[in-house]
Amino acid sequence: MQQRPRNFDKQIHNEEYKAHLYEPRLTHEGMFHDAYREKELLNGLWHFQVDQYDTFLRSEWYKEELTDKEGRAIPPEYNYDQWDVVSVPSCWNIKDQRCFYYEGIGIYTRKFKYVNRGEERVFIKIGAANYETRIFLNKQFIGYHKGGSTPFYVEVTDYLEKENRIQVVVDNSRRKDTLPADNTDWFNYGGLYRDVALFRLPKTFIKDFKLQLQPGSNMKILQGHIRVDGPEQEGEALLRIPELNIKQTVYVKNGKASIEIEAHPELWSTDTPKLYKVEITYGEDVVKESIGFREIMVKGTDIYLNGEKIFLKGIACHEESKENGKAVTEEEIVENLRVAKEMNCNYMRVAHYPHSERVAQIADTLGIMLWEEIPVYWTIEFENPETIADAQNQLLELIKRDQNRASVIIWSVGNENPDTDARLQFMKNLALKAKETDATRLISAACLVDKISNIIDDRLSEYLDIIGINEYYGWYDPNFEKLPQCFENSKPDKPVVITEFGAGALSGHRGTRDDFFTEDHQYNVYKRQVEVLGSIPYIKGISPWILFDFRCPRRTNQYQKGYNLKGLLSGDKKHKKLAYYVMQEFYRDK
Repeated sequence: MQQRPRNFDKQIHNEEYKAHLYEPRLTHEGMFHDAYREKELLNGLWHFQVDQYDTFLRSEWYKEELTDKEGRAIPPEYNYDQWDVVSVPSCWNIKDQRCFYYEGIGIYTRKFKYVNRGEERVFIKIGAANYETRIFLNKQFIGYHKGGSTPFYVEVTDYLEKENRIQVVVDNSRRKDTLPADNTDWFNYGGLYRDVALFRLPKTFIKDFKLQLQPGSNMKILQGHIRVDGPEQEGEALLRIPELNIKQTVYVKNGKASIEIEAHPELWSTDTPKLYKVEITYGEDVVKESIGFREIMVKGTDIYLNGEKIFLKGIACHEESKENGKAVTEEEIVENLRVAKEMNCNYMRVAHYPHSERVAQIADTLGIMLWEEIPVYWTIEFENPETIADAQNQLLELIKRDQNRASVIIWSVGNENPDTDARLQFMKNLALKAKETDATRLISAACLVDKISNIIDDRLSEYLDIIGINEYYGWYDPNFEKLPQCFENSKPDKPVVITEFGAGALSGHRGTRDDFFTEDHQYNVYKRQVEVLGSIPYIKGISPWILFDFRCPRRTNQYQKGYNLKGLLSGDKKHKKLAYYVMQEFYRDK
């Protein structure tokens, strides 16, 4: 083994400085059911510093070593409590214009007090941070998470003191081996952009539970499971649904229990989004949920909700606002869903990554069905084992987070990927994993038309319940006549949802139907599209691209100026473009 030179300085010469900072890895395995649990938010003012050279990790600032071995003072390169202050949750691109296009590492830190309330276990949850995150507490590294849109949890019971300093290192660098990879079609926001919360739980607690209608039970059997964590792995859990007069003991063995109960609930639908209060008690722990019971299934080329054929009248949506970037507020989420309902939508495709968990919770109450997606987007490293593991973990984190949401009817495993052998294996396995984990929802992906044969033909469709198709005839492909020809050429044996079509328009810019980026041109594309789409019998849903204009650095002409202008609303959502009313009328009459 080669000996290090005598003048080796680990702070400047050690290129393996992160090797010990990947474990413990925070994954879906560490998630627990937290809906309706009491929590203490660590939101608010945090100190923040851009760290372009990754010096915090290289020089191990988290250890706060301010003296040498002999006790002599060392000049510090940092002072946490004199760094700038930012609010959490937020995106650094929005909070500091100097960081608008910054991609790299940012350090968040704050102090908080902790008073032990007795026999308890304490966890910190980060709702999302884009993209790689490392957490330090009281000079100790406690966990690493990969993935920019899903929640992660870390137990901090053994690290807490009366006065605590937490540091969260967030890195939003675009890389080829991540999901999404280095080339996307939206803005790469960075930061700690969803809630940070502290939970106090009993020594043994209910880690996970799911309750849904059993597929094929004539909508009369509730099925699910309970998982517990802690020393008490054997015992009785009590399940209560007061409105259904259900009070049933469930026996937990080896930390697990299955649920199967006959019931006759009022079914959740878009017209009557009925939710039931569900409560489970195990030992000292009690968890609660509001759950809607519904059945979604496919027969032939039809989609059925609660045994009735439905057409998915939808719109696609990014997680963004002009004022807050990716750190959307609850009011903004409600506004997006409200505008969609005003357009007569019953469904929304939340693309191209998991949006806030509040979207599905609010959609449950408003009666809007959701397509939820992980960012297997465009070209990624389909044969890279690390990328494969990342994709599966993001999928399972999303499913576990929203498994009790009636509004979520579709898990999507990707968008616009090339039909290669490696991609087929990668996404086939994701589709199978989603179905194995959750048989109560449909599996899909947004695929592309075979441009050579002008036909709906993707080998992945064998593993999907619904075939999603993105097509831009009349825009990227100006030969609109190819659209009806494509449908004539295609003979799918499953329902097809047109997951994207559209055209760009600068809000308020008018002209002829042939002038690009006018509302009139967009209106004409939409009119022609719906005339064709409404006549194809196997098309059972539409979600045009997109609800509102959004930031994208790829878009640089004199109209776009850093925005994708395919929205039916302006970026500030104050103006509805002409095409909005095309969809509103089409959905009203559909």
